[in-house]
Amino acid sequence: MPVFITRLFLVVSLSLTANALASAQDDSELRRHGHALLESHCSRCHAIERSGESPHREAPPFRTIGQRYPVESLQEALAEGLSTGHPDMPEFVFDVQEINALLAYLKSIQAPRVGPRERKANQ
Repeated sequence: MPVFITRLFLVVSLSLTANALASAQDDSELRRHGHALLESHCSRCHAIERSGESPHREAPPFRTIGQRYPVESLQEALAEGLSTGHPDMPEFVFDVQEINALLAYLKSIQAPRVGPRERKANQ
């Protein structure tokens, strides 16, 4: 019986590890697709990486979106047509797969939130 339990544990462990690796690979693919979408639709005005300035001075860097509101809250706006932002921003509408990719990438590049203490220290 102990050999059976050991084998069962090994099979379950390998299965869980394989699922975790597949999930990480899926997340990586989602982030790559999100990056490609932002690069083709948004990088003309917005900084889409973890560093760098936005080419359009009124367009916020995407890494700072999470400091204003939860990134997940963009889901509905992206599906219905995102038309707010800087004054000359075009309207974009994305499908569900594109939205999932965009949100995965945006979450991956968010700058840490800066609290009141850190703001005072940086002034």
